[in-house]
Amino acid sequence: MSIDRITIVGASLAGLSAAEALREQGYDGAITVIDAATALPPDRPPLSKAVLIGTMEPADARQPMASRLNELDLTMVLGQQVTSLDPGTRGVGLADGSSVDGDAVVIATGSSPRHLPLELSGGKILAGVHVLRTAEDAQALRDDLDRSPSRVVVIGAGFIGAEVAASCRSRGLSVTMIETQPLPLQRVLPGPIGEFVADLHREQGVDVRLGVGVSELRGVDRVEQVVLADGAIIEASVVVVGIGVVPGTGWLADTGFEIINGVRSDATCQVAPGIMAAGDVCEWPNDLFGELMRVEQWENAIEQGAHVGRRLLAGAAGAHMAYRPVPWFWSDQYDRKIQLAGRVAPTDEVVVVDGSIEERRFVALFRRDDRCVAVLGVNRPRHVVQLRMKMSERLPWADALAHFA
Repeated sequence: MSIDRITIVGASLAGLSAAEALREQGYDGAITVIDAATALPPDRPPLSKAVLIGTMEPADARQPMASRLNELDLTMVLGQQVTSLDPGTRGVGLADGSSVDGDAVVIATGSSPRHLPLELSGGKILAGVHVLRTAEDAQALRDDLDRSPSRVVVIGAGFIGAEVAASCRSRGLSVTMIETQPLPLQRVLPGPIGEFVADLHREQGVDVRLGVGVSELRGVDRVEQVVLADGAIIEASVVVVGIGVVPGTGWLADTGFEIINGVRSDATCQVAPGIMAAGDVCEWPNDLFGELMRVEQWENAIEQGAHVGRRLLAGAAGAHMAYRPVPWFWSDQYDRKIQLAGRVAPTDEVVVVDGSIEERRFVALFRRDDRCVAVLGVNRPRHVVQLRMKMSERLPWADALAHFA
């Protein structure tokens, strides 16, 4: 199949990484990048940290390739919502009734934050209730924080919620963090690590409420109170909702693609002939861990986008180009840098092999059968980097332990 025109749907980190890889591989055909946003999406990691704290302006949280768009020779179509995809012709339909034709398509539409049901606020949109995904979201939240609210309530104790709580505390604000699960991060990490995160925030003065949900938001025009399922009432004029994201797959509803937790691809990230997917929107079988996975991480967006660019140009020869990364991410909370490499299940055995959880500087290994499937380091970056490299070839448990002998 001759490829002279490639359409990338989503000016996301994954989408632009795919474009960069295409050019690096020598592709000199047309690349059209379409995104519903009117400006290039931001680099998201700083939004919950440096931007909220005030050490970086939202406009400065720019994607790594933002300054290289001219070099990549892209046709950028911003402010246009994509509404459909024809898998046969690879034509992409837009909300204004026009279409973009191409020989290949990269699906990189990312994800959007989950919102609280409007029923919780009596069907009203209350001021002071925020999500954090875009530069505009970060600016609006920071503006509210600049008004020194009496209390900030963070709903959700995942990594985004925890980072927002830490940023608000660093500004001297009173913070309550609410999580429906018995421990933070319980869906992805074993209990001792969740306990560590909860204790870390308590030590910094955060009011951590676990195992309870939100039943109501009260206020006239602006949020004033958060009512919990156990009847407790928390006075708050700022609420930040961090309860996960939804993959951007709505425009693919009529394609016949398998869409459950994102759009399903094969092991090489191909969804259909000439159609690839990368980033938050893609669910694929990673044979390194023997499971389907969808990874919402900065590093994965770059690596998977680049892989998709290379795979697309390989054509039929790319059928054996399986994408099998060791997922990796980091989270800065207070003076602790938490880094995790690998894939963790809540049932994995966790063993602290360096330092201790009590001193808040440690390395923990995660065991599944006779294999080390992940490493978590708190202010221990060297060990995480070294073991991540070893895990790319299925690291035996004994070898992981020997690293610390």
